[in-house]
Amino acid sequence: MRIDFDSVTVALGGSDVVRGASASVESGAIVGLVGPNGSGKSSLLRTLYRAVAPRRGIVRVDGRDVHGLGGRELARTVAVMLQDAPTDFDLSVEETVLLGRAPHHASFGRDTPEDLRIVDEAMARTGIRELADRMVATLSGGQRQRVMLARALAQQTPVLVLDEPSNHLDISHQHDLMSTVRGLGCTVIAALHDLNLAAQYCDGIVVLAGGEVVAAGTADLVLTPELIRSVFGVDVRALRDDGGPVFAFRRLGASAPDTLTESSVIR
Repeated sequence: MRIDFDSVTVALGGSDVVRGASASVESGAIVGLVGPNGSGKSSLLRTLYRAVAPRRGIVRVDGRDVHGLGGRELARTVAVMLQDAPTDFDLSVEETVLLGRAPHHASFGRDTPEDLRIVDEAMARTGIRELADRMVATLSGGQRQRVMLARALAQQTPVLVLDEPSNHLDISHQHDLMSTVRGLGCTVIAALHDLNLAAQYCDGIVVLAGGEVVAAGTADLVLTPELIRSVFGVDVRALRDDGGPVFAFRRLGASAPDTLTESSVIR
């Protein structure tokens, strides 16, 4: 399913935190939202899963305004993994992942063998099957992140929203998570802090700064040293590997690391 943000403005606390943002995600693509803290990434995502309503503009999924969908229909269309997993409920890992099946049940419907199979598969894909009987509140931050991804996978929606999905994860699990997401085949939009993860795993990049979309396109075209310097306030050297650009950062005015040779730098 295609996602379209059409001139979206979001106001929080009396101020516009997103201003006239337009961006699209083609069906089956993975698009990363990048930008500094406070640039409006999470606020824009919240309009997609209706945590906030835009002050102006429209958010569409498959051509339909998400604010015109019923609650159950929206939950069958869009799944969300937030950056901080809640710990204030007394549920096991398996029970938590089973919550992802709720939109597919009739009122007070019981979990079916098919639900349990889907949940077991989601836990296996995220590497938490051995944690099934653990209480979520006892897990580390990284483990809770993987539980929340499993719950989103169990929801089996055509659209997946990830808000800082690598939060709390070590490097290995960051790549495991993004590799899993790449293999889903659904439409994904993810707010990411790590530009290297975004460049490696995303089909497209949307850059926000000051609540506005300032660039959009592939990583090769968008994540230039000039744009990164302007938006993030850091110097960058862009290297190449088979997966695309790899970035090394340093604060403005700092000398370049000795390990970066001139022959490996893209100018």
